[in-house]
Amino acid sequence: MKPQLRAVNIHKWYESVHALKGVDLEVYPCETIGLLGDNGAGKSTLVKILAGALPKNRGKIYWREKETEISSVREARKLGIETVYQDQAVVNGMSVAQNIFLGRELKKRLGPIEILDKKRMDEEARKITEYLGLKIATPKQEVRFCSGGERQGVAIARAIHFKAKLVILDEPTTALSVQGAEKVLNFVKRLKREGMSSIFVTHNIHHVYPVADRFVIISRGKVVEKVKKSHITKNQLISKLRPSESN
Repeated sequence: MKPQLRAVNIHKWYESVHALKGVDLEVYPCETIGLLGDNGAGKSTLVKILAGALPKNRGKIYWREKETEISSVREARKLGIETVYQDQAVVNGMSVAQNIFLGRELKKRLGPIEILDKKRMDEEARKITEYLGLKIATPKQEVRFCSGGERQGVAIARAIHFKAKLVILDEPTTALSVQGAEKVLNFVKRLKREGMSSIFVTHNIHHVYPVADRFVIISRGKVVEKVKKSHITKNQLISKLRPSESN
């Protein structure tokens, strides 16, 4: 099977800081990758490059075996890459429906002008949130009244509605309650059932181990390990991360 996404020899500098040092990454169709490493390892820098939010300094990215430049979030979305950031997944002062369609609002014609089709967006938002099992009273509800897990669910609902091929989740369970984290993990399983690939970025092995197919460990800007879950136990994975945690 050919990879859906392939990043080759990716480098990133922040002035004199060499944040990524020749990183290679492959993501196969319908695969969930656990991207692991401690704070400052380079995980978030890598996924921001893949999401079009940050330019790389060197290296190549291939999407379905075709070399591509992901120069913006819009370009990433055109390919089918959606990103759920830990701290920027949703806009709290906007409604659930507005968040799902943020930047891609549905419109209808009223004579010679186009206006927002709020009714249709509310209806589509209701369908997808119900499908995901989100307990939201109405799509008009502001996201600030949702729990942490539900906020992440709204962002994931966006990815599912727009039929993403690859969903990047950057520390999606950080600062969530046990129930909130469990809800997010169920959403990740749902992505796989929908035929989507995902990159689950985290330093919490206990959260990612149950849902990942394969693990990629980054330390100090380099990939130091790639391993299938079937070839490693959770405790073995934890022990591999301990050296980088002590540095």
